Amino acid sequence: MAVNPAHKANAFPPFGALRHLGDLYTEAAKCYGGLPAFATRERRGVWRPLSFAALKERAEHIALGLMAEAVSLQDRVGLFSDNREAWILADGALQFAGAIDVPRGSDVTDGELSYILKHAEIKLTFVENRKLLERIQKITEGQNRKLRFILFEGEAHADESNVSTLAALEAAGKKRLSQAPEQARAELKARADALRPEHLFTLIYTSGTTGDPKGVMLTHANILSQIKNIPMPLTWRDRALSLLPIWHIYERVLEMITLRLGCCTYYSSIRTFADDLQAVEPTFMASAPRLWESLHGRILSNVEKAHPVRRGLFHTALWLSGQHFTAVTYLQGNELQNRPRSPLKHWLRVPLEVLRWFIVLPWYGFFNAAVLERLRQVAGGCLRGTISGGGALPKEIDLFFNKIGITVLEGYGLTETAPVLAVRRMDLRVLSTVGPLIPETELRLVDPETGEVLYPAPKRADGGRMRKGEICVRGPQVMPGYYKNQAATQKALRDGWFHTGDLGLVTWNECLRVMGRCKETIVLSSGENLEPSPIEMRLRQLEFIEQCAVLGQDQRHLALLAVPSPEAWDSVGVKDGASASEDAKLSLKKTISRLVKAEISGKNGFKPYERIHAVTLVETPFTIGEEITSLHKLRRHVIEAKYANQIAELFPKK
Repeated sequence: MAVNPAHKANAFPPFGALRHLGDLYTEAAKCYGGLPAFATRERRGVWRPLSFAALKERAEHIALGLMAEAVSLQDRVGLFSDNREAWILADGALQFAGAIDVPRGSDVTDGELSYILKHAEIKLTFVENRKLLERIQKITEGQNRKLRFILFEGEAHADESNVSTLAALEAAGKKRLSQAPEQARAELKARADALRPEHLFTLIYTSGTTGDPKGVMLTHANILSQIKNIPMPLTWRDRALSLLPIWHIYERVLEMITLRLGCCTYYSSIRTFADDLQAVEPTFMASAPRLWESLHGRILSNVEKAHPVRRGLFHTALWLSGQHFTAVTYLQGNELQNRPRSPLKHWLRVPLEVLRWFIVLPWYGFFNAAVLERLRQVAGGCLRGTISGGGALPKEIDLFFNKIGITVLEGYGLTETAPVLAVRRMDLRVLSTVGPLIPETELRLVDPETGEVLYPAPKRADGGRMRKGEICVRGPQVMPGYYKNQAATQKALRDGWFHTGDLGLVTWNECLRVMGRCKETIVLSSGENLEPSPIEMRLRQLEFIEQCAVLGQDQRHLALLAVPSPEAWDSVGVKDGASASEDAKLSLKKTISRLVKAEISGKNGFKPYERIHAVTLVETPFTIGEEITSLHKLRRHVIEAKYANQIAELFPKK
C-alpha cells in the first residue's frame, strides 16, 4: 500500500462539479487513481487496498449487473450488512444506477426487518451472508411477493433462482461491458444524466426512541452540501479508521468526504479495534461517546493498578496538562463564554495566563513526552483529531482527552439533517459545546410551549444568547420528509424549519450547546424541570454501572434503573444476574445505591432535586432494537413498559 512519493497534494487535478454522488466516485477515480481509497483487514497488521480507480470500475460493473436485473432509476434496493469492502462497492453501484439504497446493519431486529422490507417495497436486496438471508426468508415466508437477493459472502444454491452473489453480479456487468462497450457506457451515461440533485439517494429507517421506524428520505443534494460544508482538514496522506456502523448517515457522510479528499479508510471492528489502532495509526476517525467512555475507563483502571510512583507521575502529568490547556484555551479565545467578555477583566487575565503558560511549559513539555505520549498510544499515537457524534460526550471525558492531546471535536446532528448541523473546528474548540453551525445552516431556538422565537432576538441586547429553546434549523442538508408518512413530516417540518426535538442555547462565542431532549425533560411533582441525560452520562462512568435510566416524571423524587457491569457481578462472586442469588443482588443493590448517591451529590454540582432516592437493578443488559437504539440511545417508552412492575416499586404510593 505504499504511496508513490512523486504524488503531491497540489499535483492532483481539480475535482469537477458534482451533480450527484455518482460523480463523486468518477471524479475521485480521475483525481486519485491508483491511491488506496479503502482497505480491508486480512489478518493482524495486513490490509488489502482498494484503489479509487478500482472502486469506480468495479462499482460500474455491478451497476450494469443491477440494470440487467431491471433495477430502474429511483428503485429502492436493500443493503443489509455491516462494514466491509462489498458494502461500499454495492453503494457505489447503486449511485451509478440511480437507485435508492435502503441500508441497515446485521443487528437489525426481525420486527424492523419485516417493517422496512414491506414499507419501502423492496424487491431486491444485498445481504451480508447466508445467516441474514435465511432470517429474511423466514420473515417473508408466506408473503405474496418474491424477493431477489445478492449475497456478499457465500454461494447461491443451485435450486435458488432468486439468489445470486455480488461476484456473479460484478462478473455479469464486466462481461456486458467487454461485449458491448459503447452500448454499456451509453446506458451508464444515460442513467447519470437522468439523475438530479433532488432525487433520493438513500432511505434510512431510524429505530427511533418512540414508535415504528421512520424512513428518512435524503437526497443527493443533502449529502453534497455536507461534503462541501463540513470542515475536514484531510489529504491523501491521512488514514481514517472506520468503526461506526457504515449504514449510519454519520459514518457514511464522513467516508464520502474521505473519498472527496483522497484519504484512505480502513475498515475495523469492535473485536479487532485495539489491534487496528496500533497497526493503522490513524490520523482521523469518526467516533461515538461510548468509545471514549470505554477508553477513559480502561486508562483509569490501568492507572489504579499501577505502582504508586507511576500513579504519581500520571496525576502530575494530568495536572500540568490541565494548566497548559487552560492557559492556551483562554489565550486562543476558546473558553466557554456564558456571558460577554469584560474588556478590563480580559486584559487583566491575559498576562496571568501567559505567565501560567510560561511557568508550566518546561515541566509540561517533559511530562508530555514522558507520560502523556504513552497515553496517546492507546489511540495509535498519530491521531490528529476525531469527530465524536451520535450522542453527547460527558464533560469530564471530553476534557480528559483534549487535555492529554487527543483532539476530540464534538459535533451535533440528526439522520434527518444528513447529519451534521454543527461541529467544533480545530480553531474553535469550545468544550461543553458542539461548536458553531456549519456554513449555509440557519438556527432558531423556539420556546417548545409557546412557539416564541428566543434566538435570534435582534431587539434584545444579548441577541437571544444563553436562552434555552428547541433547536430548529433550515439548510441544504435538511431532509425533504419521511417516506410515506405525511403526518410525521408535517410535525417535523413547519414553515420550512425542521424541529429537532432537542433543547439548546447559543453561547457568547457563537457555539451551540445541546441541553437534552424536549420530550425527555422530567417534571417532578414539585414543578422542578430537569434533563436525565447528564445524570445518566455521569453514572455510566461508574465502574459498576453498564447502562441506566433515570425516572421520575410527575413523582416527588428521581429513581434509577441500573444495569450492573460485569465487574459489579464479579464483586459479589457471580458471573451475571441470571446466576445471582437474592442475597447477592441485595448486596450489589446496596453498593450501587451508595455509589450513585455519592456521585450525584451537591459536591459534584448536582441540585437537591437531581439526587437519586431509589435504585433497582436490571439483571440483563439493554439490547439494541428493544430498550436502546443502534446508537445506544434509550427508548424510554419501551423501558417504562417492560419494567413497569420494578418502576412501580421505586415510587410506592403513600
